[in-house]
Amino acid sequence: MKSHFQFTNQQRNGIFLLLLIIITLQCIYALVDFSNEELAIDNEAIDAFRQELDSLRLVEIEKNTPKIYPFNPNYITDYKGYALGMSNEEIDRLHKFRESNQWINSAKQFQKVTKVSDSLLATISPYFKFPEWVTKPKVKSNSYNHSYSNNNAPKSYAQKIDLNKATASQLQKVYGVGEKLSERIIRYRNKFEGGFVADVELSEVYGLSPEVIDRIKNEFTVKTPRAITKYNLNAATRDELVTIQYIDYEIANNIIEERTLRDGFKSLEELTKVEDFPVNKIEIIKLYLHL
Repeated sequence: MKSHFQFTNQQRNGIFLLLLIIITLQCIYALVDFSNEELAIDNEAIDAFRQELDSLRLVEIEKNTPKIYPFNPNYITDYKGYALGMSNEEIDRLHKFRESNQWINSAKQFQKVTKVSDSLLATISPYFKFPEWVTKPKVKSNSYNHSYSNNNAPKSYAQKIDLNKATASQLQKVYGVGEKLSERIIRYRNKFEGGFVADVELSEVYGLSPEVIDRIKNEFTVKTPRAITKYNLNAATRDELVTIQYIDYEIANNIIEERTLRDGFKSLEELTKVEDFPVNKIEIIKLYLHL
């Protein structure tokens, strides 16, 4: 080990000279500017690159922006209304209006009912999609007016056509019923073997307004109702109740609990007092019950 740390005078001088050269070169490198010319900057290329980045950024923003698809404003839910920018009060006004079995048929009427601002209406109204009978109402011809001038006069049961046997062309003679609505009525009728149970089921056909339903009922009625099982409301079991449209297990349990508290229902209308009961569908549900 000792031989590795002992140097002669010549070796010491060589080490000292080497250190001196290294320090001198470091100082020269740090203090002297060796660049001969400035770097050329291509501003046009930089601008083009920035524009490309901006366009890519806009494309990404557009991709991540929620898209609004055409929709019927009559069926705006709480979440849909919130996503569109409506306030809770505006959404509640719309729901209250719809609960009265009325329909929004134009953007102007939508604003009148909900009281949304002009700016919000201008943003969302281009996406409103109304049924065809609203956007393209059927024009009554002179021959139609002549043939059906007495349509408003009430018809007797014998004069009316059986709704379960009516054809599409017969249904289209009613003002407000076009090809689409007549197809929907027949499609709904064909969902059940035997067709309609009662006239009230017309309210289940999408797109039929109360006015159009009244006109249909003036010309048609159910004369051959399909056979259904009716249950005694005060004796029906939970499994029997859930076979009825719009009644699930939770509502069936609530009906039985309310029935026990009341010691039996006195009328079918008392069902509206049951928790979570679909009040707007009570006329349909009543078809399957009796006391």
